[in-house]
Amino acid sequence: MASKSQAAQSGQALWTKMPKANAELFALTYGSLVTELVRDYEDPIEVNAQLERIGHSIGVRCVDEFLSKADVAGMGMATQCQNLRDTAEVVAKMGFKMFLGIQAEVGGFSQDQRSFSIYLQENPLSTFVELPGDEQSGGDDLRRLKYSNIYCGVIRGALEQVNLKVECNIVRDTLKGDELNEIRVELKEVLADGAGDDYKEE
Repeated sequence: MASKSQAAQSGQALWTKMPKANAELFALTYGSLVTELVRDYEDPIEVNAQLERIGHSIGVRCVDEFLSKADVAGMGMATQCQNLRDTAEVVAKMGFKMFLGIQAEVGGFSQDQRSFSIYLQENPLSTFVELPGDEQSGGDDLRRLKYSNIYCGVIRGALEQVNLKVECNIVRDTLKGDELNEIRVELKEVLADGAGDDYKEE
């Protein structure tokens, strides 16, 4: 696998090839989507599930574009991702950079190397967003909303396309007072052979 700095450089190279959208418009459009889901479903837990499902559909499509652009740029992913640690670096340093223009960090690997965390210092989805406090009407209920849960679906959908079944959860969120955003990713199953020997069950 390439070093972390090489992965970051590759992510930057891929970002330059992507068409750009206005960041404020992007954030406002996503905010409108979440607002509509909250109105439609009223239950934050169901809104979280809907955001995850939408993200999954996006992730399934994003991975094809990511792999094709990476191959064109001479960054063959098959040779780079030999284990889950490599894959985590590619998702954080290249995937997030290519599609959102932000670079995430990876850490918190479990002892068995089957789970890790992705850390986001900045979150373009939550620009202009403030969740109501507990004392406000409906505030306590909306504290259960995982506003950026679409990320979990995107990661799950993308990794599913490369034969990795994962479970993702947002465990820290700056909208709820945490110092950074943390997404926990756990490998549940390798869906087919060919993902690298280090993925396979013993």
